[in-house]
Amino acid sequence: MTDIWKQDESGWRLQRPAGFPDEATLHNMVAAAPQMLPLAGEPQIAIVGREVSIGAYRADLVGIEATGRLVIIEIKLADNSEARRAVIAQILTYAAYLRGESVQVLEKQILGSHLARAGYSSLFDAARTVDQSESIDPSAFEAGLEGSLESGRFRLVIVLDGTPPELVKLVGYLEAVTDKLIIDLITVASYDIDESKVVIPRRVDPERESDTLDSRNDTATASVQPKGHWQEVSEFVDAIESAPEAERAELRRLVEWARQLESSGLARLKSWRGVGRMTLLPYLPGVDAGLVTIWNDKGAYLSLWRSVFESRAPGALQHFDQSGTLPKIGQGNTVRGVSEELLTALAAAYEEASRDRLE
Repeated sequence: MTDIWKQDESGWRLQRPAGFPDEATLHNMVAAAPQMLPLAGEPQIAIVGREVSIGAYRADLVGIEATGRLVIIEIKLADNSEARRAVIAQILTYAAYLRGESVQVLEKQILGSHLARAGYSSLFDAARTVDQSESIDPSAFEAGLEGSLESGRFRLVIVLDGTPPELVKLVGYLEAVTDKLIIDLITVASYDIDESKVVIPRRVDPERESDTLDSRNDTATASVQPKGHWQEVSEFVDAIESAPEAERAELRRLVEWARQLESSGLARLKSWRGVGRMTLLPYLPGVDAGLVTIWNDKGAYLSLWRSVFESRAPGALQHFDQSGTLPKIGQGNTVRGVSEELLTALAAAYEEASRDRLE
């Protein structure tokens, strides 16, 4: 959690979160300002329904991205017993029900009254309200929506005022075993400061969080297992000498590729040390997200992040999807034995992302 300190006549004081009086308050806040949620890939979302009947249940919020991806949002307070395992079952039930549904049934039967109430004639009409560049192509949006429904490629968002460790591990597991779902676990801390309400939303990274949780909970080895933390890029480079000898040349090659991105102004490099593994993160300028992650984890490999491609380099994503030789872009899927063709294509994707930012 981010600490907030406030100065008064007696000095600096740590502010304590005020919390939310009930789930409805948090629900209303997210519905009114979904743009405050720090979602992976930074998509713009239009909320198209509240308390939407999906089968025998009601989803808290349903939204749509400019890409046509459907978004399901579930909101809980951490002290609600359902904020642990039950919320996962709930949101997956909604996703399972919607998978394979037609666009017509979704727009007319499931969301029809909600769209009308919000003043939208269609999901495309709603999506256009969050596309500041007004560049959404109707046919591309329709194809994206149909693909989202057909394959079940949804964005699932769980918003809480705290993160139960059990839930963090469950989300981390789901992220690890599927590339079809994007799961955003968001915490929102609320403070009352100078008669104003201040909220701090944060996206929980299950991989990073689990490193911390494991080291906290394993009291027998807490003294020898370091918690995850940011480190200098030079420390990632130095650690290559401790990697298996057969992997060192590949790690050096990937580092050199990432440094070329940085020297060209296409990325800024950061590094994270977890428990027994390290990552080099070529983040896009001005964004705490990148198209890839470089791993030193008993070997060298890349993770590819589809949500960031969709948001920042859609042209490159289309090239990957249509290529017969490049790997498919999933949500965190790994690639070993990285080819020069792949690195060239990824560099072009970073160029596209940078070009869009400058324009």
